Amino acid sequence: MRQRTTCPATPRAWTVELRSHPGGLVLVCPQCPDASGQVAAASARSAALTHLARHARSDILPPHLRICQCHERGCRWHPRHRSCDGPIRLLLTCERGGRVWRLADACSTCAAATAQAAVVPDTTPARTSPQPSTARRRKRRARGPGEQTRVREMLNYLAAALPPGVSPAARLLALQCALRMNATMHVRLPQGIPRSLRLNGPGPWHELEHARWLRIAPACSAGEVVAELLDITVLGQAPARPDRVQAADWALRAGSPAGAEATGSLLQLAVVYLAAHTDPETGSGLTELDQMTRACGTHPTELPDMLDRLVRTGLVRSWQACPDSGDLHWTCRWADPQAARLAVAR
Repeated sequence: MRQRTTCPATPRAWTVELRSHPGGLVLVCPQCPDASGQVAAASARSAALTHLARHARSDILPPHLRICQCHERGCRWHPRHRSCDGPIRLLLTCERGGRVWRLADACSTCAAATAQAAVVPDTTPARTSPQPSTARRRKRRARGPGEQTRVREMLNYLAAALPPGVSPAARLLALQCALRMNATMHVRLPQGIPRSLRLNGPGPWHELEHARWLRIAPACSAGEVVAELLDITVLGQAPARPDRVQAADWALRAGSPAGAEATGSLLQLAVVYLAAHTDPETGSGLTELDQMTRACGTHPTELPDMLDRLVRTGLVRSWQACPDSGDLHWTCRWADPQAARLAVAR
């Protein structure tokens, strides 16, 4: 159980509110009232996330000094649970229908118990030790969590960062862009990636542009799409870009199993979500119905039919929803997406 400690000099908890104004909306930040100002309704969400990201990047603390800010406030941000425990994560929370946004350090237990929230990849840059020029070049090792964990965290983040109306096709595209972007928040996506996910046409790109999540830029080659991501919060990812690209490839394989290739973007995104939340050893998984609904950009009433279709394709063995707790349990026939793709293709 996490022991209660003295709050550090820099409490890593920031909140912004979007208040109604005759000319639109006003962004209000209690930590820096001088920075408050009017924002356009269409870009209000992006402005709120950008402001929070600026706080997180300027108020960095060493990992051993970071504490659960939710616990420090009596765990009033979520329903009661047994204990406060687990690694400290950066949690993004949306309240009052998108009018209030909070970014704060929270333990894994509090993060899991908080509604309308998503874990943001850590903003603390990884330290590297200098290597002598004469040293033998060693094979690079991945840093941080594995591909499955990175995809799961990014899906949970996009569930909170993207507007509710964004389609499953656009969410699949946003996942690839977020994992493949470079340090300047630009991404060059070869046309083969959208084609492999069967995202034909410019519709998903324009949808993300309309949501003010990215901006399409002129491409140097006809075989790729270049875009600049406008969601600065997603820039705070500690893993190096090669590790994130590996996670993007993992998601690409998970979203392209033979059993789901002709069933549309919603089912493809559901397959990625279930694969990212499935225990690779047992093939079973657990999540919240509301979280999966938000991550897939669908409605709760569509989930039963979608899961039944996954059972018919053979990608899911069984599933069960608990209305009282809001939990969804399932068992996949194959835990690894590559194995699933090969097995269904036989």
